Amino acid sequence: MKNQSVIEEVRAMEILDSRGNPTVRVHVRIQGGQQVSASVPSGASTGQYEAVEMRDGDPRRYHGLGVLKAVQNINEVIAPRLIGRNAEKQKEIDCFLCELDGTSNKSFLGANAILGVSMAVAKAGASAEKLPLYEWLGGRKAVRLPMPMMNILNGGKHTHGGLTFQEFMIVPVGAPSFREALRYGAEIFHSLKILLEERGCVSSVGDEGGFVPSIKGPEEACELILKAAERAGYMPGRDICLALDPAATSFLQNGLYMIPELEEKGKTKEELEEFYLQMIQKYPIVSLEDGFAETDWDGFREQTKQMGDHLQIVGDDLFVTNSRLIKQGIREKSANAVLIKLNQIGTVSETIKAVNLCRKAGWNYVISHRSGETEDSFLADFAVAMKGGQIKTGSLCRGERTAKYNRLLEIEEELGDRAVFTNPFQSDMRIPFFD
Repeated sequence: MKNQSVIEEVRAMEILDSRGNPTVRVHVRIQGGQQVSASVPSGASTGQYEAVEMRDGDPRRYHGLGVLKAVQNINEVIAPRLIGRNAEKQKEIDCFLCELDGTSNKSFLGANAILGVSMAVAKAGASAEKLPLYEWLGGRKAVRLPMPMMNILNGGKHTHGGLTFQEFMIVPVGAPSFREALRYGAEIFHSLKILLEERGCVSSVGDEGGFVPSIKGPEEACELILKAAERAGYMPGRDICLALDPAATSFLQNGLYMIPELEEKGKTKEELEEFYLQMIQKYPIVSLEDGFAETDWDGFREQTKQMGDHLQIVGDDLFVTNSRLIKQGIREKSANAVLIKLNQIGTVSETIKAVNLCRKAGWNYVISHRSGETEDSFLADFAVAMKGGQIKTGSLCRGERTAKYNRLLEIEEELGDRAVFTNPFQSDMRIPFFD
């Protein structure tokens, strides 16, 4: 074992995430004095099978959302058992953490405790080898910058009131580089702000930095975004496409999908599928995430059968980055892509395992943030390391979002001529909008 990779100290503390709620930060020091830290994100729209965050439940602190128990588990249970271990043995340490927890959902130590340690160990391993994190996790072939899906209109659980659908995203498919993709997005974001102000719409931002206007429904949202793109000088369908995340679990009630902006009585899954079909025929939508509830496997299967040849159909709550559920989805052809979130499963190694399942099946995968984020840019390096070519990390404002984008700019500059940036939707998918 190299001396510089030996773990000398692990300690945790309680910090705040982008919503002002507590989360965990973990510091790891290795021999030679290098110290790294990692901060854990937290979701608002969570799947029922996600790994379990540990919260204190003490109403006297942070309305019960404190994480001192998770911090204590790191400092008193995990840390003493990691001292002297090799930080370069990521999988070995992650397996040890899972064994130490002993539950299927990480509820004993807390997924937030385990993930914080796992991420910090990954950074420590990279530091020991004097490599950027993306190269340490992905090797020398990790040179592909991800296509960003930029959430510029927020709804659902990321806001209070407004749109039922959770995310309306722009995808700069015509950009020749990540740097230019980011510019496309920023210019459309500011163009949209002006357009909303002209219409007298509220233009505050939600949890992920997208605007939260008072508008009539998902079709008007798409039309506003495309008009903003045109104002900024971009052609819909050529330069810019759309991605939607309805997060349908949040509006399924008594077997019906309730979208008050559209109708009072609610839609059956067949009616909702028909509505999505109409939307992708009308607008340049390349990706649809969680169009049905996490329990509605039939809805996902039918949509994939009908639209999977020309639409990226992403499971988030359906799969929660869980290899068992992803295997079931592959077997049943329930989607053709998976949203990948580190804190849904709880360790770096298990997340990589989920990615590898997608690769083996020929499925797409999208590396994703959470609505409660931190300024930690781990996700940017992880997206490059996984070579999948897609990332969701929010809008074009708020520091916890721009931290990831700015890190990707740095990586692109570091890679220089080796950097690759391609449109992940141009190979096998025909977009009905073009017909």
